[in-house]
Amino acid sequence: MKSLKILVGLVATFGAVVLGQEIPKVMAIGGGAPAFSLPATDGKSYSLESFAESKVLCVIFTSNHCPDSVAAASRMEPLYQAYKEKGVAVVAVSSNHPGSLTPDELGYSPFGDSFEEMLPFSKDYGWTFPYLYDGDKQEFASACGAQSTPHVFVFDSERKLRYTGRLDDGRRNSGPVERSQVRDALDAILAGTEVKEPVTGSFGCSTKWLFKKSKVAADQAAWEKLPVVVADLDEAVAKKLRENASGKIRLIHFWSTRCGPCVKEFPDMIDTGRRFQNRPFEFISISLDAADQRSAVATFLESRHAALPGPTAASLKEAGLATNHFHWVGGNPDVMAKALDGEWSGALPHSILVAPGGEILWRYTGELDMVDLRRQILKVIK
Repeated sequence: MKSLKILVGLVATFGAVVLGQEIPKVMAIGGGAPAFSLPATDGKSYSLESFAESKVLCVIFTSNHCPDSVAAASRMEPLYQAYKEKGVAVVAVSSNHPGSLTPDELGYSPFGDSFEEMLPFSKDYGWTFPYLYDGDKQEFASACGAQSTPHVFVFDSERKLRYTGRLDDGRRNSGPVERSQVRDALDAILAGTEVKEPVTGSFGCSTKWLFKKSKVAADQAAWEKLPVVVADLDEAVAKKLRENASGKIRLIHFWSTRCGPCVKEFPDMIDTGRRFQNRPFEFISISLDAADQRSAVATFLESRHAALPGPTAASLKEAGLATNHFHWVGGNPDVMAKALDGEWSGALPHSILVAPGGEILWRYTGELDMVDLRRQILKVIK
């Protein structure tokens, strides 16, 4: 614990170096609030002057994707409601660059960190305070030295920094918390007393700075070099897939290269597999193309870079499976449908979520709403 506190102090004082780039250091207590002008989800643009009438300005750098931010999101509106009549302005700022996230970092929320995804995210949690976007240039986040999401900065009536650090002790638990460092700080500032603990560690997902785009590009280049394997699917393998002895949630997706909606949504299905690869989750695809169309199926999958994520490969190997892509070659497809989902009519595309042991938790026929699909996965994933 002592070494951790020392590390937090060093980052706050000197900044840090990641991928050869220096991360902005956390601004010092007593420093003046940096100027900003940023767009918000309500269609307006906000600046420091927009909150001139407020006694206190509480800025929460956060994101749509981070599990720490997702857990804290449900506690932000109650914070705002508790202090808005006392003259406290609460402002959330999405500080991540959406292009600086690899797919496997997106497995804890139905949303990524783009500006367009901020509005539905904030609606999910009933936010009525401003939610600003700083992801393109990150000038405000850099000036404050926002290290993670969430990371809070509280400025007094003179707009001097009085507190910086975590929101509360909730971490990745979405329920009530025993202590909120931000509330303690707000109460002290409003009472005209010193904040007893003006600096705390923020302890959240690191800010996705613009320079991390190079890491994402390298990750994608490596992904596109991975081999794509297609295996035969017969009744025996179909039953094995449904039995699901992997201990993970399986998304089994039925498709064809001659199905327009299937072709359109398939890249998003691959993205889903990559997003949740580090969670207890497997993506399985089954092509219903004619048995003599194997080359077309393989070519399609290769062109979509439908490789097998490492964690999925490991769990499938334990189940005796070498790939997550299958091609039905067992004759009458009714046999396959009976083995995998007896309620399926045969219309494509079709998707099911299968629990360990074989229970179907969710099914959908037709082109998917990807946000809804991610919601369904997050409902059942542990």
